[in-house]
Amino acid sequence: MGTTTTRALKWAPRLLGIAVSLLLGILSLDAFDRGTPFVQALPDFLMHLVPAVIVSSVVALAWHREWIGAVLFAVLAAAYGVMAREHLSWIAAISVPLLITGVLFGWSAMHRRAGA
Repeated sequence: MGTTTTRALKWAPRLLGIAVSLLLGILSLDAFDRGTPFVQALPDFLMHLVPAVIVSSVVALAWHREWIGAVLFAVLAAAYGVMAREHLSWIAAISVPLLITGVLFGWSAMHRRAGA
């Protein structure tokens, strides 16, 4: 593969993982709905940030070991799919990007191994 394809293959899962983490962080802002005092909503907000922190941690772990990202993102996608099995739109919005990120990390890992 060309250097442009190789660079895209390396950066795509990392950037998508960061984007998913940011999406989860933005979704956690729903803890601050109207009428709830800030101090009361803060613990809920922090609890809702846990998935974003987990995804960020997986991206950090997978930065140099792509196979870790492939496995952990697939596990996160499956776990969320099971937890939200009654909400198909939630699964589409959260599990699918997690699974795509895992596939991209796996593809990147296989490409690196084939090149090494």
